[in-house]
Amino acid sequence: MKTINLQNKVALITGGSSGLGKAIAKEFVSCGASVCIIARTAANIEETVHEIQSVGSGQIRGFVCDITDQEKTAEVLGQIILELGGVDILVNNAGSSSRKNADELTTEDMILDMDLKLFANMRLVQLCLGQMRAKRWGRIINIVSIGGKVPGGSSAPTALSRASGITWTKILATELAPDNVLVNALCIGKIKSGQWERRYAASGSNDSYEEFLSPVAKTIPIGRLGESEELANVACFLASDLASYVTGVALNVDGGLCPVT
Repeated sequence: MKTINLQNKVALITGGSSGLGKAIAKEFVSCGASVCIIARTAANIEETVHEIQSVGSGQIRGFVCDITDQEKTAEVLGQIILELGGVDILVNNAGSSSRKNADELTTEDMILDMDLKLFANMRLVQLCLGQMRAKRWGRIINIVSIGGKVPGGSSAPTALSRASGITWTKILATELAPDNVLVNALCIGKIKSGQWERRYAASGSNDSYEEFLSPVAKTIPIGRLGESEELANVACFLASDLASYVTGVALNVDGGLCPVT
């Protein structure tokens, strides 16, 4: 039986010091990859590196960087390419969930959201693309959400930027397929993460965490929220040679919640 092997691959994960990015980093290291995580908070990076560094045969390094800072991002990418020989796997995971009603939404709201979730993504792709093409091997995984396919009311600006991320994924996949650079998006539903933990803490509920999540779980066909490790498993597959004929897909990882495939 074939297993996922990411040895001799260098992976870069944005927003990699916590939540879903951290779970993906851990899974990549366990499969032998050399992983570089980018995040804004040094303490979180240090904690994550310490936690993950012994989970497998791979290695992990952390870099403090706000990816909306073009100059700093280029500097960090240059360092990674110089020291590790390039980036084989790029996971664009950094993001936030910003929501406003249509009559409250401003142009500035949209610019800030698009800068983080789309424009920074575009710049990272451009910085990594040259050496991916030279090697004729690359994987780009964009973490978006099912809201990019089926937005609800008051879901701007995040749903708009996520929809753009799905479109960007398809554009890249079509353009880069001849270079064996495969591009896919993972559209996440309701997955346990720091966001849900913060909501639980802010609620002041006397219920347990699982009891707090129970009403949410009932809205999901599979009957529960996803675990971050389940998303990481799918990302790891897409990053590997086992997914060598998969590109241009916006795959729902949502327990059946999204009505659109």
